[in-house]
Amino acid sequence: MNDRVEGTAREFGGRIQEGVGDITGDSKTQAQGLYNQASGQAQQAAAQFSDVVKAQPVAAALVALAIGYVLGRLTA
Repeated sequence: MNDRVEGTAREFGGRIQEGVGDITGDSKTQAQGLYNQASGQAQQAAAQFSDVVKAQPVAAALVALAIGYVLGRLTA
């Protein structure tokens, strides 16, 4: 299954889980729901980033090089 679809499903499941926690007053279920939402969003973002890198590998490499250079200059 595609990471973007998995992330969307996980985020949606987290919303449901949080709602169940709200209704039942179970703070642990609410927290797990929030965690799953955040994990799903991160998984979607990673899939989108991966798509951009695949579509434009040279630009992605140049950006990574520039970030590495700036971080190197900041620590030196």
